[in-house]
Amino acid sequence: MEQLDLRLYAIVDPENTAGHDLVGLAQAVAAGGATVVQLRDKVNGAAHMIEEARALKAALAPFNVPLIINDRVDVALGAGADGVHVGQEDMAVEDARRALGPGPFIGLSIRTAEQAAAAPLALLDYVGIGGVYSTTSKASGKPPIGLDGLRQVIQVLRSRIGNFPSCGIAGITAANAEPVIAAGADGVAVISALARRSDPQAAARELRTAVDAALKAHAPKVPAVGAHGAGA
Repeated sequence: MEQLDLRLYAIVDPENTAGHDLVGLAQAVAAGGATVVQLRDKVNGAAHMIEEARALKAALAPFNVPLIINDRVDVALGAGADGVHVGQEDMAVEDARRALGPGPFIGLSIRTAEQAAAAPLALLDYVGIGGVYSTTSKASGKPPIGLDGLRQVIQVLRSRIGNFPSCGIAGITAANAEPVIAAGADGVAVISALARRSDPQAAARELRTAVDAALKAHAPKVPAVGAHGAGA
């Protein structure tokens, strides 16, 4: 099964574009190195969202960047998006998978070890963990879980299924992405660090560079061939 590249998971939201055109923002971050784009729209109806999603999907096609829809399975189906992301209080993962079929990606938001233990991983492609840091882009009313909370969730996932794909979310920038990767995440999900910059493409490039460097620095160390064998 194809795996989603979570290194730079860009979330675009019509309420949080800082004056950028939504489609232009998505194109800019894709050009800068975003590996996934999610549409999160909490204000518009299904018909408008489907139009948005179709425009985004067409804009991302030249970059081969998949489009994920937040929460709305109906919009994902109507627009032919690449998948959906659901929260703990959204449609159940089982129902989303039943509606979408085996092909599209499904992600789930997780913030506690208990949620990680209960998540139906066999039906999921990835999880988004957090909020890691404090953020103003999503008023959840919940305190950040911090890097320790992120590590705990990843440890539970690994105890269940090994290296299950995950990205940290909330308050992440190029300056603080490295500890998120060091804690075991495969990438970072961001909104403000891209949308609120005057040059989102440059911001995406900066973040992607930071994530790639962190992944390289924290990759599992493989012993050199022959280091402890005959002739070493």
